[in-house]
Order: sequence, then C-alpha cells, then structure tokens
Amino acid sequence: MIGVVEAFSPTYAEARRKFLQGCVAAGLKVDAHPHPLKGPNGEDLSMDVALDGSPDAQHLLIVSSACHGIEGHCGSGVQGFALHDAEWRDKAAKAGVAVLYLHALNPHGFAHGRRVTHENVDLNRNFVDFSQPLPVNAGYAKLHSLLLPAEWPPAPKNDAEIGAWVEKHGLPAYQLAISGGQYQFDDGLFFGGKAPTWSNSTFRQVLRSQAQQARKIAWIDLHTGLGPNGIGERIFACRDDKAAYARANAWWGTDKAPVTSIYDGTSTSAKLTGLMMNAVYEECSRAEFTAIALEYGTQPLLEVMGALRADHWLHAHPGAAPELADTIHAQMMDAFYTDTDAWKGQIISQARQAMFQAVDGLTG
Repeated sequence: MIGVVEAFSPTYAEARRKFLQGCVAAGLKVDAHPHPLKGPNGEDLSMDVALDGSPDAQHLLIVSSACHGIEGHCGSGVQGFALHDAEWRDKAAKAGVAVLYLHALNPHGFAHGRRVTHENVDLNRNFVDFSQPLPVNAGYAKLHSLLLPAEWPPAPKNDAEIGAWVEKHGLPAYQLAISGGQYQFDDGLFFGGKAPTWSNSTFRQVLRSQAQQARKIAWIDLHTGLGPNGIGERIFACRDDKAAYARANAWWGTDKAPVTSIYDGTSTSAKLTGLMMNAVYEECSRAEFTAIALEYGTQPLLEVMGALRADHWLHAHPGAAPELADTIHAQMMDAFYTDTDAWKGQIISQARQAMFQAVDGLTG
C-alpha cells in the first residue's frame, strides 16, 4: 500500500512512473498513447490508460487526470493511490464496476507546468463542432490586450484598468469573460482552438475502444484551481439535463453540500463552452451518463487568474529573464498544487469517497 503523501509527485515524469508502477502492482495492462512531442527534459509523454475490471462490464467508472496539464499533480496522486487501495478495488470488483483510469489527458501541459495543450488550447473548451461558426466571446475580446500586456509584471496602469473593469462589471462577469472559452485569440487565455487537439482526438479514440460496451457510465474528472483550499467542489459535468443532475445529486450530493452546476449559477465555475464531456455523448451515445468535475481549491480566484496571465505572457516571450521565468513557473505550481501533507490528505479522502459513491450510484 502506498501512502497518501507518497502518491503525489512533483514532476510529470515521476507521476507517470508511479502510475505505471501502480498498474504493474495491480496486474493491469496499460495502453500508452504516445504524444508527438517530448517533455522539458526530453522525456516521453503519453496519455496512459488502464482498465481495472472486465472489458465487457456494463457499468463503467472513468477517473481522469490532467485535462488541464498542471492540475495533473493532484489527479495523478488520486489515481496512484487508488491503484494500491485494496479496499477500493475490492469494492468496485464485487459490484461489477470496471474502472477506467485515464492518466494525463494533456501530458504536454502536465510536463511543462502549463494548463494548456501544446497547441495553447484549453482542452476543456476544445469539444465544439468545428464545422460550424465558432462561439464569439465579446467580453474576452475587450480584455485580451489588458490580460496580456507588453511587459511583465504589468504596469500600475494595467492593474488599474483591469480593476476598473471588474468594479464596473463585477467579478463574476470578469471570470465568465476570461474563463468561459474564446476562439478568436490563438495566444490568449482559455483558447478553445480552431480544430480538435491531439488530446481531443486521442480521448475519443480511448472512448471508442474502451467505453462503448458500457450501458451506464460515471465519470470523475479531477481538477484544481477554484474554491477554498483543499475543498473538493462536486460540479455537475453533463449536459443541462434534469434527470442526469438528479442522479448526480443522489450519488454525490448532500443537504449541506449539493452537487453544483454551471447551468444555475451555483458553481464556482463560470458557464463554459466546448466541454470535454461532449465526447462521451457523441462516442458512447447508448450509455446513461452521469459525471462530476471534482474541483479542489488552491488559492483565491484573482491569484489563480494572475498566474495564468503570467504563464501566457511567458509563453509569448520565451526570451524572458530566467529569474522571471522561474518565478512564473513557481506561481503556476502554487496556483494549481498545494504541496502540503494536509492538502494531499484532503484530496485523497474526498476523491476516495466520491469513487465509492459512484460505484453505489452505478449499481443502485
């Protein structure tokens, strides 16, 4: 049995090694989907997939990490611990629930300490119909030049102009404008892309090969960066469907902490476009689908947004001073991964509970 703290890793390379070792210990076959690029130290990158249970299981739980690359430090820790958790594995096996672990949906972002893919795309905004006119985010268009100024750190005038915008429109409007998803600025924040990314296409391939047999699919997608530190908000992650929302609340919600939703404004997340869950509906259309994003808090929203702005600025200015680059990389890590034993314990306990609940929900 691996310890809670030991399940987490400071780098993608170590996280991948621990995941693969966990699969070996659990006797699971790994399907590796190599990424076309390498990591910062020349290491191989891969979306690694392991199925714990029968390939013919009618009930399937998907547990995924690193949709937003750097958030994989959290999600990989959950997956690594689960692979060594005999009680958890016995629970799922006895219920006839197969568990599909998707390790590092966005391995490039994970390895390079970025949230986006190598195409500079937010993977969870990339699942739109690219044959149709793409959504227009007018709010982001007004903010883009302010969010990514010519110099970093921003000049006082830049901070004042953004502050004035927030004061006029409100923090929720600021969050929605920035994070809702935009498709016009290739170098901008929360860019949804102009075509399906490598991670999009590979994820769909995994669903077609591993999930189409299931008649009931649950999904826990692990994220960080929103909400109070260490608290895992359970955000409804299906289409705006009352029956699916009722199932999610029955499985994962309580009177004191119901499952939240981007559709009714109860979530800390803004309403988003191009969500990854669209692929499950499209590739596994016969299955009843129930999903949450388990979103763990790290730092206050404006600090997280500041880290993202700095990261995008640095990507556009590769010749920046090494000291500044190091500061920005550390800022990103702090925004999406709280490297303390207490935080890691909160992560594992809440994820483990949600996984047990998913098995009961699938079979209830």
